[in-house]
Amino acid sequence: MPMWKLKTFEELDVHVLYKLLQVRSEVFVVEQTCVYQDIDGFDTKAIHFYFEGNGVIKAYARLFKPNDYYTNFTSIGRVLVAKSFRKQGLAHQLIKKAITYLQKNHPDFPIKIGAQLYLKKFYESHGFVQVGNSYIEDGIPHIYMILEF
Repeated sequence: MPMWKLKTFEELDVHVLYKLLQVRSEVFVVEQTCVYQDIDGFDTKAIHFYFEGNGVIKAYARLFKPNDYYTNFTSIGRVLVAKSFRKQGLAHQLIKKAITYLQKNHPDFPIKIGAQLYLKKFYESHGFVQVGNSYIEDGIPHIYMILEF
């Protein structure tokens, strides 16, 4: 049965961690043809939020407590839906559930993200607002966005 799961780094078993890193590589390195350092030292601080069915990771994001990624903010990053599971509403479910988790557990801290520019309308549909100008990260245009509660 497909399930949403939240796990700290310590709670991930090696097989799940392997699957998470594999799908991140498939989406961010191979599909987006972007050579970058995915294993960035933040996985140990992140809460790994993912949707798994039949042993396959279908959607994923890293969630961060206040100050673990951005000072005075919580954060959501490495947001993805595996290619073969897109157009099923998983991205919207993922973001809604991630926001709910961060609001519930850290209500005094807004959420800050570094979003790929082409996803601006997607994040705006969930209440995020762009702050500042666009910037280039790993060859891809990005923007900072904030969601206040």
